[in-house]
Amino acid sequence: MAASSSKALVLLVFLLCSPQLFCNAYPARHSHQRHPRFTSHNYRDALTKSIMFFEGQRSGKLPSNQRITWRKDSGLSDGSAMNVDLVGGYYDAGDNVKFGFPMAFTTTMLSWSVIEFGGLMKGELQNAREAIRWATDYLLKATVHPDTIYVQVGDAKKDHACWERPEDMDTPRSVFKIDKNTPGTEVAAETAAALAAASLVFRKCDPNYSKILARRAIRVFEFADKYRGAYSVGLKPYVCPYYCDFSGYQDDLLWAAAWLHKATKSRTYLSYIQANGQTLGADESDYTFGWDNKHVGARILLSKAFLVQNVQPLHDYKSHADSYICSLIPGTPFSTAQFTPGGLLFKMNDSNMQYVTSTAFLLVTYAKYLTTSQKIVNCGGHVITPKKLRTFAQKQVDYLLGDNPLKMSFMVGYGSRYPLRIHHRGSSLPSVAAHPSKIQCSSGFSIMDSQSPNPNILTGAVVGGPDQIDRFPDERSDYEQSEPATYINAPLVGALTYLAHSFGQL
Repeated sequence: MAASSSKALVLLVFLLCSPQLFCNAYPARHSHQRHPRFTSHNYRDALTKSIMFFEGQRSGKLPSNQRITWRKDSGLSDGSAMNVDLVGGYYDAGDNVKFGFPMAFTTTMLSWSVIEFGGLMKGELQNAREAIRWATDYLLKATVHPDTIYVQVGDAKKDHACWERPEDMDTPRSVFKIDKNTPGTEVAAETAAALAAASLVFRKCDPNYSKILARRAIRVFEFADKYRGAYSVGLKPYVCPYYCDFSGYQDDLLWAAAWLHKATKSRTYLSYIQANGQTLGADESDYTFGWDNKHVGARILLSKAFLVQNVQPLHDYKSHADSYICSLIPGTPFSTAQFTPGGLLFKMNDSNMQYVTSTAFLLVTYAKYLTTSQKIVNCGGHVITPKKLRTFAQKQVDYLLGDNPLKMSFMVGYGSRYPLRIHHRGSSLPSVAAHPSKIQCSSGFSIMDSQSPNPNILTGAVVGGPDQIDRFPDERSDYEQSEPATYINAPLVGALTYLAHSFGQL
């Protein structure tokens, strides 16, 4: 009896000293209704894999619990070119460069997924938090010096001239930064948004870490707002055409202010949004949401403050959000969205699936806000209910998972048929375990150009997707359609969590 009592005491102490075990950003008190009707898809399996994908994109020293085991340590001297520690973070897609702009957006969207749906994630919540923390640990390093952000590691042109594993990298690990003299408002504001959003994820389980993130977000936003200028001007040779900012930085400032308002509850940011919302494009009719343009995301996020928290000064954001919905849903007088013959939302040829996943997330999230506030969307007399938004989102996710003319999943490792030749260096080349000796810069191109399937399964990777008439050649050289990216998966995590829960799979 004494032995069992001491064991119980040890267990209690362990639990009390392990805040991560209680790291439930928002416990399961959501007003989500289960609809245990039939679906042919295993959304829970897709959710598990969509989060696991991030482990395949990790840079730095990999942990002992790494699940994608064909990946090994890489980029262990990153930052040394400027005498700063920039080890860690994520490779954005199929190359070996760390681009700060899309990494920060990925972090914001992973965090938003957990903030809205983390209470439903069950066993996946810890994995989602670890994916976020892998990014925020890096973003804290990248913002360690005031009024400076290290926004990129790796020379993209030289990296893209090689087809080599991240573990073998011998291209220059050049470091690029923004500061007072070379501002980068868009990437600084997105970094502030990411830190602020993540601070909410860790607020309950790791309050000290949460405070560090929030304090850094405040400082980074001040820098973004004070020293205005586009990073794609000052750093154009290095960040363009890869992550050149085409939408301007106004959307990023509004988006960041919205996240800081949510994270800090300070009236400072509400006043900022009221004073600057119009000049920052709050009501512009641009309806593409992704790493470049945040207007739609900011509108949906700010509408919650009005709909759910009754912050009256933000009442216009409900109508701004509704305008986006009316532009999207077919059959309304204002619908401008285009779809493939098979029913997939189609925005552009290059990595279209990122807009599918971000849209699906916004729809299930806005449906949640509307349900809580008992509101609907009125599109010129056409009533759009929360249920209609969820159905639309589900159809887009189902297409991604295999309900399409090709009867194939666009998520690697999900379903019986999925892309085999994704545009991804590490996945396409023999693993370090299978081929311990170095594969030189240009040696890998013979494999890149071949028709052989990738030897390493990048579980959960969602590729750019089919073209406007539902064709998908599954060619490794076709980066527009065959390349996965962190910002494709990040919003999908939230949408899949909602669907898995509503069909009784979580």
